[in-house]
Amino acid sequence: MSRTKDASDHRPKTPPDHVRAVPVRRPGRWIAVLVIGVLIAQFLHLVLTNQNLHWDVVGQVFTYRTVVRGLSFTLLLTVLAMMIGIVGGVLLAVMRLSNNPVLSGVSWVYVWVFRGTPVLVQLFFWNFLGAIIPDIGLGIPFGTTFVEWSYNDLVGLFTAATLCLGLNEAAYFSEIVRAGTLSVDEGQSEAAASLGMTRSQTLRRIVLPQAMRVIIPPTGNQTISMLKTTALVSAISLEELTRAALDIGNRTLYVIPALIAASLWYLAFTSILSIGQYYIERHFARGSNRTLPLTPIQRARARLGVLSKGKGIT
Repeated sequence: MSRTKDASDHRPKTPPDHVRAVPVRRPGRWIAVLVIGVLIAQFLHLVLTNQNLHWDVVGQVFTYRTVVRGLSFTLLLTVLAMMIGIVGGVLLAVMRLSNNPVLSGVSWVYVWVFRGTPVLVQLFFWNFLGAIIPDIGLGIPFGTTFVEWSYNDLVGLFTAATLCLGLNEAAYFSEIVRAGTLSVDEGQSEAAASLGMTRSQTLRRIVLPQAMRVIIPPTGNQTISMLKTTALVSAISLEELTRAALDIGNRTLYVIPALIAASLWYLAFTSILSIGQYYIERHFARGSNRTLPLTPIQRARARLGVLSKGKGIT
């Protein structure tokens, strides 16, 4: 008892002074900011003062009729190829996850072939396939042909490019869907089976809606990549955005300004796709996050202090 009393007598009668937190110094960050700032300043100086860039020519090429028409072909190719890729990828993923060894094996071989060969090689293959198969017909297998068409008449340049890009995308998208499907806990499928749901119903109503959180981000990346991959179709003389800009540059000898104009179009539409991807990801994150991430507009308003404190953001 005496020790306890003695110890209590020596306790400080006044509270300790307020502890002042000193932030950790990070000189490396300031050095990096300084270096980046100098590089950005040099880049802006080059862009604004270099007369060889010919920004007036860039503006003319940006809205030139053939460039706008090439842009329309690029966007149409991207949409059609992604539609083929998404539909084909889902079918291939379902086949790959099937218990049937034939379906699973066919899906694996398809993915192996299309992922293992360059897109440019596949593009040339589809373009020159008429040399191997000059005619395409419908009829009895190994028997009578009722209707027949010439391959070159049936598959033009645009069709060949669409088939090449779409079927190649299906191989990649099937792996995206498969990864998203496998990310869903197996207990979900078991619970659906106990309720009497079929495998297809379980896939459509239980598995895929939950797998979309994993599927959407790489799908957005693949769409942006497809927009840029369409530039390869210029190798088979299809005039899309890049080919149209290069033709103008070769005729006028303003190659760099023409390429800058094409790049600005690509940047504009990749930015639009990135914004769309962000909002789609935010939509499918509603079931997993209690609080949704702020949109860019909401984040800007919050930083400016417009949003009132305690107001919920939906």
